[in-house]
Amino acid sequence: MIKNFRLLLILFLLTFLTNAFCTESYTLKSPNAKISVNFWLTSIGACVYSVSHSGSTILKESKLGMVRSDEDFSINLTLDSVSNMSVVSDKYTLLHGKRLNCSYTGNKRIFYLKNVNSKIMEIIFQVSNDGVAFRYHFPEKTDSTVIIFKEETSFHFDRSTKAFLQPCQDARMGWCFSSPSYEEYYNINIPVGTKSPNQAGWVMPALFNIGKYWMSITETAVDTIYCGTRLSQFSPDGEYSVQFPEPQECRSNEPVLPESVLPWYTPWRVIAIADNLAGLVESTLETDLATPEKYDVSSWLQPGIASWSWVILKDDSTVYGAQQRYIDFAASMNWKYCLIDAFWDTQIGYEKIKQLADYAKTKNVKILLWYNSAGDWNTTTLSPRDKMLTKESRSAEFQKLKDMGISGVKVDFFGGDGQSMMKYYVDILKDAARYNLAVNFHGCTFPRGRYRTYPNLVSMEAIRGEEYVTFGQHFADNQPSHCTIIPFTRNLFDPMDFTPVNFSGIPHIARRTTGGFEIALSVIFTSGIQHIAETPTGMAAQKDFIKEYMSSLPECWDDVKFIDGFPGKFVVLARKKGDRWYIAGINGENSERTIMLNVSFINNSSKGILITDSTDAKEFIKRGVDFSKPIKLNMYPYGGFVIKTLREIEKSDIYTR
Repeated sequence: MIKNFRLLLILFLLTFLTNAFCTESYTLKSPNAKISVNFWLTSIGACVYSVSHSGSTILKESKLGMVRSDEDFSINLTLDSVSNMSVVSDKYTLLHGKRLNCSYTGNKRIFYLKNVNSKIMEIIFQVSNDGVAFRYHFPEKTDSTVIIFKEETSFHFDRSTKAFLQPCQDARMGWCFSSPSYEEYYNINIPVGTKSPNQAGWVMPALFNIGKYWMSITETAVDTIYCGTRLSQFSPDGEYSVQFPEPQECRSNEPVLPESVLPWYTPWRVIAIADNLAGLVESTLETDLATPEKYDVSSWLQPGIASWSWVILKDDSTVYGAQQRYIDFAASMNWKYCLIDAFWDTQIGYEKIKQLADYAKTKNVKILLWYNSAGDWNTTTLSPRDKMLTKESRSAEFQKLKDMGISGVKVDFFGGDGQSMMKYYVDILKDAARYNLAVNFHGCTFPRGRYRTYPNLVSMEAIRGEEYVTFGQHFADNQPSHCTIIPFTRNLFDPMDFTPVNFSGIPHIARRTTGGFEIALSVIFTSGIQHIAETPTGMAAQKDFIKEYMSSLPECWDDVKFIDGFPGKFVVLARKKGDRWYIAGINGENSERTIMLNVSFINNSSKGILITDSTDAKEFIKRGVDFSKPIKLNMYPYGGFVIKTLREIEKSDIYTR
């Protein structure tokens, strides 16, 4: 009896000590100690975490863990050890983006866990002054492939949090079964827990707000051995889970779910956090954690501006004469590129495209060509088609393009976020780089910081862009508000091929945005190659100071400052190039808005030129401004403005140009 009692007592003590150990919390703080992550194991051996900023809860108890095809790392885990805190730092340069020279400093801890079979999973946390990131690592070595069936990761918000989310399109739906392509409107300022209208959930980056705190959830370092993910369709009590793609989102019968041999690092889960919108908009956290560049393109690739006929003139413009005019248009505007869109292979032909490329070279303009990604994931008949499908076909086509003097490709109509589709993007990028070709993806997913890793990626669409305004009045009516949420969401970290700026109007559509709004988009939106949605005749009809401004647009930016705004209502940003600042604002509401520009980062002896709308919003006006005191501006309904600071030599003729 005594022996049995002792045995029961020992078992009780072991259970008590195990539970006590499991509930011990470990903390990791940002370098400035404002952001704090707590990590612990629950009584069932599940790992969880929470996040706070300045003592305020950002994320409540949220889940961690993985379920693999061979092992379960979701429950019955034990914490083997925890690393000491270490400091991680990085400095890098981007070819294009919100900031030229970027730096990162974060504090790091690794949690070493074992499951019931003594198999190992590590969770790596890094906390910087602008957010939290974590990833999983399976360090053991295997020769056989394992599959991740489920990622348990969740983000549990307080129910008072508001969300700004874009529904993800369900796979193989819509026009020619070409979805998902991240081209829906955002649901603005909705309660967390709101169900997505689609089974595919919500896309990233996903924006959240509670009190003065703003958060963006995204992912980076996906590469070729993981799928792209979203936030779950259902989020009970404000808890969003990581959701894998739908079964159709793949190349033929290739993988959808993540699979790999071990060892295996998963992508970074990124939670950018700030106590004001400026901190969020100025963050580079996604690219900070992206895999560093795998090759150098700086000797042959430069960012730039492009002319593009299709957005306004459609397929009938893909003919030799029209494209020659658009080459002349680009040359007259000092733009580096001209994009020739679908059907160039049949309506112009390879031989004539070579002639256009030779002609463009005499004008210092480079040619970009459109391709259909093809495969069995869509039924689009637009051509050229099937040239990108295999390494052999890509290499043959890219060699032909290099011999013709082509500088880049735009590849359209991808099939979702499955692992095989993620690998397809990377395969195209790597092969294109061997032939000195820039790449722009359309009908696609979002970049996830990939333009740092593969720097010939100049842009990706993944947005309901300017082309939609040409499709119907409903899209034009929604354009003003839509544009004001994008700098906080889709274009927050990554380049975006929205194809902005149209002054002269769109056939059969009543454009709601003013000219001031349109010209401001040239600064508000960023892309490695910015395709402008204006025609040669439309630009020729503009005032000289508009043509001068558009012909001297910076091709990339050195820095960014957030000045004012609210997602879905208005936004005012400043971007720097060299010693010059460009300040731009857009008003997404149908009422006048007065703003005060407090720009302490600009010397108060500086002067600039303001381009904005006339009081009737029917034309542009230009006037001088100085920065000796805050500048008061009126943004008219759906209106906007740009301010360009002047160099000393330019100040004397501020009113005469």
